Amino acid sequence: MIDGLIAGRLMGDASRRVDKTGRSYIVARVLARNKADEEHIVNVIAFDDAPCAALLALGDGDAIALSGSLTPKVWTDKQGNHRPSLDMIAVHVLTAYHVGHKQAAVGGSGSEPA
Repeated sequence: MIDGLIAGRLMGDASRRVDKTGRSYIVARVLARNKADEEHIVNVIAFDDAPCAALLALGDGDAIALSGSLTPKVWTDKQGNHRPSLDMIAVHVLTAYHVGHKQAAVGGSGSEPA
């Protein structure tokens, strides 16, 4: 298992699913770019309440940062090209809303304290 931090944009909307035991979870896809500006698809699954709620609150194209365990994968496209992808079990989700909310909670506009 690899612990990682991924930043990118949500591809489509996150969706709620239910397993055989009746426990719900959220799945989503994130498009991330590396230093060489190559795109990578990250398949995200979340089980805990906080990351699930954060993923459901976002829409297609929203910026997002996630942390959790990563599993590298390879898939083959229709032309037979091998492409990298990542599977992530998200334990923390950070969005622009969360940043603004935390800044307000610690005292304001982000300016230096007097």
